[in-house]
Amino acid sequence: MRDTFLPFCRPSISEEDIAAIGDVLRSGWITTGPKVAALEDAVAKRCGAKHAIAATSGTALMHLALQALGVGPGDEVVGPSMTWVSTPNMVELLGGTNVFVDADRDTLLASPEAIAAAITPRTKVVIPVHYAGAPADLDGIRAVCHAKGVTLLEDAAHAIGTHYKGREVGGQDTAIFSLHPIKNITSGEGGVLTTNDDALAKKLRRLRFHGLEVDAHDRSQQGRSPQAEVQEPGYKQNMPDMNAVLALRQLPRLDEFIERRDAISALYRRELANVDGVLPLADPAWSHRHARHLFVVRIDERTAGLDRTAFMEGLKKRNIGTGIHFLASHTHRWYRENRGQWMGRLPDTEWNSARICTIPMFPDMTDADAMDVVQAIKETLAGARVAVAGGAR
Repeated sequence: MRDTFLPFCRPSISEEDIAAIGDVLRSGWITTGPKVAALEDAVAKRCGAKHAIAATSGTALMHLALQALGVGPGDEVVGPSMTWVSTPNMVELLGGTNVFVDADRDTLLASPEAIAAAITPRTKVVIPVHYAGAPADLDGIRAVCHAKGVTLLEDAAHAIGTHYKGREVGGQDTAIFSLHPIKNITSGEGGVLTTNDDALAKKLRRLRFHGLEVDAHDRSQQGRSPQAEVQEPGYKQNMPDMNAVLALRQLPRLDEFIERRDAISALYRRELANVDGVLPLADPAWSHRHARHLFVVRIDERTAGLDRTAFMEGLKKRNIGTGIHFLASHTHRWYRENRGQWMGRLPDTEWNSARICTIPMFPDMTDADAMDVVQAIKETLAGARVAVAGGAR
């Protein structure tokens, strides 16, 4: 057993990253400023988008985008329940209605066919999720949205660096990336939205900073211009420079991070191929580059000899951390009690929600760390099977 605890994720922070944050703190300008502008330019250039807008979180950007797109009472938003609940929460808070679609049992991606079947005359926005860093089938989903006349908004929280059919995610449609500490690159907390829509970009920049026609970086330190008037009520969701500089430092290393994640993923797939009851997700069939944000397995109690809770506890006892990404949104208590019509209607989502478990994968892991995880899994399963056999005697 390991002597030290291995978390399921740890951000890769270099001494140079730390020094860059110190430089910002010493600069006298730590709120939205040149580092935010540089991060936005770098992300837009990488994705091939006209605009990138940074904010305090991916959730904040989802809120701003849905409001800017006019989602409100009577409007439906179609997307998978297998996502972090922040997205459905924003729909609910704006008065919209979530229409959940089932995800593929083995990739946890929503198909164009499932999305098309869920669209009604009240649908305003479709939000596919690039789950765990794998791209959804964008060509098919884009065609559905175009045919139905609804807006496509990509939940790319897991997918910075993901490619779909040779193109970087975030270059063609409006997409939202998360820069949370467990993501492939981080700003501590934060997110970036990319879009080619000039009017949407202008509105988002306004909404993220009080509804003013300028943001913090446009002001001099002596005070706000008298022409800086509120154009509409807005929020305080602008990213500070001291956060942006961390992501700006990490962005050039993103491909290196993904390559290391890919190597760890390949090791896991090889070593777990013949382990009964531990089922890794499948990769999508279309051409892509997976960002390998998460390595998710499903614990099948019938063949593993234990359920997910016991599996996670067994790994914890062996100094291996795990996570759950995610309990399906519609299975959370508030949704069960207030939107209970979805229970039982998303069978593949619910099957996975009860069984998924994230095992450690981050760039600073060694192959020896990954093998410790594999060994802990095998020992946990072996112990469960011995206990079952003992109980049968």
